[in-house]
Amino acid sequence: MDIRQELQDLLGLTHVTYKANLSKEALFHEAIANDRGRTKKDGPDDAQKAFPTKLGVNGPLVYYSDPSCTGRPVQDTFGVAWPEISDDIWWKGDFKKLEPEKFQALLARVVAHLNEKGGNLYVQDVYCGYDPSYAVPYRFVGEYATHAMFAQNMFPKDIAGVADEGSKRWTMLNVPSFHCDPERDGTFSARAVIADYKNRVALVVGRADYCGVVKKTMFTVMNYMLPEMGHMSMHCSANVGERGDGAILFGLSGTGKTTLSADPDRKLIGDDEHAWTANGVSNLEDGCYAKLIDLDKQAEPVIAAALSMAGTIIENVPPLPGRKMEELDPQELDLSDGSITENTRFSYPLACNPNVAEGARGPHPETIVLLTADAFGVLPPVSILEPDEVMYHFVMGFTSKLAGTEVGITEPKAAFSACFGAPFMARFPSVYAKRLAEKMHEHSARCILLNTGWGGGPYGVGKRISIHDTRALLNAALSGELHTGDYVEHPIFKLKMPKACPGVDPKILDPRNTWEDKAAYDAQAQKLHKMFHEHFEKSGFADLGVVSMM
Repeated sequence: MDIRQELQDLLGLTHVTYKANLSKEALFHEAIANDRGRTKKDGPDDAQKAFPTKLGVNGPLVYYSDPSCTGRPVQDTFGVAWPEISDDIWWKGDFKKLEPEKFQALLARVVAHLNEKGGNLYVQDVYCGYDPSYAVPYRFVGEYATHAMFAQNMFPKDIAGVADEGSKRWTMLNVPSFHCDPERDGTFSARAVIADYKNRVALVVGRADYCGVVKKTMFTVMNYMLPEMGHMSMHCSANVGERGDGAILFGLSGTGKTTLSADPDRKLIGDDEHAWTANGVSNLEDGCYAKLIDLDKQAEPVIAAALSMAGTIIENVPPLPGRKMEELDPQELDLSDGSITENTRFSYPLACNPNVAEGARGPHPETIVLLTADAFGVLPPVSILEPDEVMYHFVMGFTSKLAGTEVGITEPKAAFSACFGAPFMARFPSVYAKRLAEKMHEHSARCILLNTGWGGGPYGVGKRISIHDTRALLNAALSGELHTGDYVEHPIFKLKMPKACPGVDPKILDPRNTWEDKAAYDAQAQKLHKMFHEHFEKSGFADLGVVSMM
């Protein structure tokens, strides 16, 4: 059966033309000729238009999303609440219910809109996952060549050995030109991102044209599907050492997940989304989607080099003042310009990295790293975790927001995100925590809590733990050395703190030693401990079978 017939049977599309599985070069030129972005927050019909453009002769594509959608549209993200699966889904603030009859009626209207409009739809057939034992065929169907090119950048192609492809396939219909009527359609605005887990359809409509929607919607889908297959889905980076020792690093933005996994002595499996199966760890993706704001090219040479490569996509970075984009060399971009958004992005193939593990796959990990950046200055730089502690800290997903990073934040603020990626976790946190505990037990994996935050005082008073010390602690954990030495227990958090680590001043291993005012440390530690306790109680994790460690 060909694509036209399949999409007619699945969605009812009849009066459209498909440009299917075009090359990246062809999509590049299609995007420049046909795609549109908006340059001001006007209505859908009278907004000024901005074409995607290119940098230099053979440079990347530069794309601008709608100004109201320069990140994932959290408030407009839904799941279809089919009765037979509704109880399995973790309904939360950033994942809301849409009744099946509302979704079906909306989908029919979107298809009728496309049939009436006619014109081209771009199709890309890719996969989510490198391991054929679970890889899900993913068909992107949308109005923008930019989004099709993004799908080609970010997902694996031609995965051999995937059985029953047609019955497993997910289809995304991405239609920026259709705008919802909230009163009629049950949405909150003119845009919506909706996943129908029963029928394997994702619908993206309205001003939801941020490229990350094409990626993160499928990650949320995989987080629903993989546990059902008996696998562990993870928001983490992963790499493998010279002796075949695998490691995975969980962490929220700003904790060092990408930086620490990029180790010249270890091969990169991936930097964001992975599965842990009976075959080991494998990347769900074939690309990277890096933040560009204030990029340090010396510290991130791989991203800096990729900026000049053809077939990549730069999103929402404005040109230098007084310069036309096509006149610029990519290395001349002002990456500190956040006038459109602080969330400027760059999509590039995984192959741009110089040291990637073959097939973006690796062995079962020996070491699990939970990353946090404690701006309160009270958690140890490294702690050894027992299995129950792993589950607790995994579902808590703690890090800190810093003063000045958001309006109204004048001192460090605790930030908790279950499983280090709550917005993308379609099932209850305990599902992933129990799966992680089972995998760790089965493969005798060890775990540490690695704090890349502050010591000697909170943010603004103390100093951030040096990258030198953090890497030394990580290396000792990867070698197993940390788990064979002596430790002491933190009196408040009950965490096991090593007494020594090669290359690290033992004084910093107990954070209380680094504070001049010990009473101030104790007070700050009690304050953070209370935040942990209150969040655990408020979240109802005890009802999900997780034991509090506080």
